[in-house]
Amino acid sequence: MLEDKILEDYKAAMKSKDNLKSSVLSFLRAEMINAAFAKKKKSLEDDEVITVIRKQVKQHQDSIEQFKKGNRLDLADKEAGELEILKSYLPKELAVEEIKKIIDEAVSATAAQTMKDMGKVMKQVKEKICGRADNKLVSDLVKEKLSKPQGEPKAE
Repeated sequence: MLEDKILEDYKAAMKSKDNLKSSVLSFLRAEMINAAFAKKKKSLEDDEVITVIRKQVKQHQDSIEQFKKGNRLDLADKEAGELEILKSYLPKELAVEEIKKIIDEAVSATAAQTMKDMGKVMKQVKEKICGRADNKLVSDLVKEKLSKPQGEPKAE
């Protein structure tokens, strides 16, 4: 399980005195414990751990952007290092073409035609993607697909 791997890597980082990795994994483990507590579980499933990691990745990306705007490149570099550690625990991302193919299959399977059907399509797409793509990207691609004129004017 991913949660066990993170714990083992955390222990190894502590033993090797890798301060950056140990602090990132310590914070990640705390977030995972909070998520498990919120769900009234002892431990998280791999997909739930991936969700926690993705949330952390998003926060780090936002921080990097803000630090660069504030001309704090030292802090941006530190965040980038932490971001790489977090990304190493995520599954390999799908290519945009693969995501579009999955979306096309979901649209066909649900007979979706308009933006009103987006929820049904997203549910099916998320099941197939299993955390291997950014949700915002997937959402944007589904919107693009469903908002294309299919016998009626484009509505956004």
